[in-house]
This record gives sequence, C-alpha cells and structure tokens, in this order.
Amino acid sequence: MNKLKQRWGISSNFDLVIIFIVFAINGSLSAKISSFLMGLIGITYENTHWFIYYFILFVLVLPLYPFMLMGFGYLFGQSKFFFPFGKRMIRSMRLGFLLPKEKQQ
Repeated sequence: MNKLKQRWGISSNFDLVIIFIVFAINGSLSAKISSFLMGLIGITYENTHWFIYYFILFVLVLPLYPFMLMGFGYLFGQSKFFFPFGKRMIRSMRLGFLLPKEKQQ
C-alpha cells in the first residue's frame, strides 16, 4: 500500500480509503446510469443480442465514467487527486475537446 500511496501522492490511509470508495461508487453507478439510459431509448437485454447490448453499454460507460469520477471526487473532498486523473483519462479517450484549453507558461 505504501508504494501505491507514494505513486498517487497520498499521505494518509484515510485518503486512500476514500479514493477506493469513490472508485467503487463511480464504477457501479456509471454502469447503472448507462443501463438506465439504454432502457430509455428502448435497448434492453431481452430485445438485443448480448454482444450488441454490452458493446453499447461499454460505449456509454466510457465517456460517462471520468466525468462522474471528477464529480464524486469533488463531493468526497478528493478533487486534488481526481481532477488530474479524470482529465488524463478524458484526453486518453480522445475526448479532450470537451475540456477547456490549458494555459501554457
């Protein structure tokens, strides 16, 4: 755990527990919300082939996850960790156009 805390720049075990809780809540909730959105547009597991269903679910979860991660990180007081983490994730998914331009010094 010390290597993980050192890599993430975290000093206390409490912060590490909060970060794990945020990851757990965010992962479950982003999948639930994506599934709910699919139900709203009429795509259910019963009327869609399982591969197509999970592919669409995955495509919906990917852009939703980092934004929710930053939101829950803020709510739990860990925005110093989650904002840069979420921004890197958004840029790695080639969705950086959704973020404001960073000022260069």
